[in-house]
Amino acid sequence: EYLPMEWLADPTAWLGLATLIVLELVLGIDNLVFIAILADKLPPHQRDRARVIGLSLALIMRLGLLASISWMVTLTAPLFEVFDKSFSGRDLIMLFGGVFLLFKATMELHERLEGHVAHHQGPARHSAFWPIVAQIVVLDAVFSLDAVITAVGMVEHLSIMMIAVIFSIGIMIVASKPLTRFVNAHPTADEVGEDIADLVEDGDEQ
Repeated sequence: EYLPMEWLADPTAWLGLATLIVLELVLGIDNLVFIAILADKLPPHQRDRARVIGLSLALIMRLGLLASISWMVTLTAPLFEVFDKSFSGRDLIMLFGGVFLLFKATMELHERLEGHVAHHQGPARHSAFWPIVAQIVVLDAVFSLDAVITAVGMVEHLSIMMIAVIFSIGIMIVASKPLTRFVNAHPTADEVGEDIADLVEDGDEQ
């Protein structure tokens, strides 16, 4: 039902594809900042590999979410109410995701402050490769839920959604390297990014 490609002859569908790609990139900015922060914890020769593997796994995950589109739509249905406030499956995922991001931001700030002291006492310590990749995938899972639900609400063809996700993840893979260099050159940028991410999550929960 969703895979036919008749939309290729429809200018409106192409406009929807371009709009969706831009929107996916905008929603992915805070994700990129966190990826840059996590990759910076690895030895320099492993950072590019971690970003590519993490975002590639994230792409597979997003395509899987889109493939289960009928289930994704039901996540917006209210599950229960607390003090006249309805909560859906999407709200719960974003709530727990926001708590996770708040925890990560606090831990990152603590590590940055501790690392600044340790830098003067000895060589820097680096994190293990696969745990960092796993954190990149988990973070993308949190950030991608809104992007996927937005895609479902904007266009009706699964193929358009998948193309938009593939393009946006591809651009994110390319953009993650210079962004990591920027974060390394401007140590306060990661703190700003964490604040922005927290604001985004707070806005989604309201």
